[in-house]
Amino acid sequence: MRGGRVLQRRRARAGRLFVAPNLAAILVFLLFPLGFSLYLSFHSWDLFSPPRFVGVANYRRLFSEDPLFYIALRNTAVFTILTLVPTVAVSLAIAGLLNRKLRGVGVFRTVAFLPLVASTVAMAVVFRFIFASDDGLANILLGWIGLGPVPWLTDPQWAMVSLSLVTVWKSVPFATVILLAAMQGVPENLYEAAKIDGANAWRRFRSITIPLIRGALSFVLVITVINSVQAFDQAYALTGSNGGPETGTYVLGIMLFQNAFRFYEVGYASALAWVIFAILLAFTLIQQWLARRSEVEL
Repeated sequence: MRGGRVLQRRRARAGRLFVAPNLAAILVFLLFPLGFSLYLSFHSWDLFSPPRFVGVANYRRLFSEDPLFYIALRNTAVFTILTLVPTVAVSLAIAGLLNRKLRGVGVFRTVAFLPLVASTVAMAVVFRFIFASDDGLANILLGWIGLGPVPWLTDPQWAMVSLSLVTVWKSVPFATVILLAAMQGVPENLYEAAKIDGANAWRRFRSITIPLIRGALSFVLVITVINSVQAFDQAYALTGSNGGPETGTYVLGIMLFQNAFRFYEVGYASALAWVIFAILLAFTLIQQWLARRSEVEL
């Protein structure tokens, strides 16, 4: 009996030792930065002088005194919609095609997943050359079919479209992996029964596949929205650190970067970061509530 207790204590001690490095990493690289950023959001700090407590002045300035915040918020909302809808639609279509048992489908899966291994910054730099106004590949191809050149990166509206296209190209492979894994878990006998009842491919996809992969689809929606709201690197590499042209791609990530590392208003940037966190938290909670409600209705 006593030997069993000693062995149990040794196992518990070994388990704590194995977990300790991970807990330390979470404490140092996650919990401490979160707490420190919340602390800074109530202070004014320029990285050089000691932080000065200002209460909720940073938040008051953000909502009532800074018009750029609402420009960034609007651009981020537009960018999220332009990214979310194509990403989900294209990922569903590609996952549905790759889920079929066809010859050579492995090659197509490899090609579809290649963007996952590309660096976001490197990818954005490549697309910057593709979208060049004069000799970019996109305008050259449009010229071959008789269409005029498009100001991809020089017009504010087209710059937002370009940024969304780049983000969709990067987001689709990950979403496809998730949806394809969910589709492969759908029982085959359901499709067989639907075929016997005369349901065509679209009806089977709409009535069987979509309801049974709703959890994975919900995850893709949340992750895509989070990545879109937090977008920075592709915007920085594609259109520069000012969110140009004009304020065409001035999203929340660019605003956060400018205030923290160009204007050295770290407290103000921390307040903006927590507002972004609150927006994402509210969206995630609402989306989970809607997902649970739809599951109950099923």
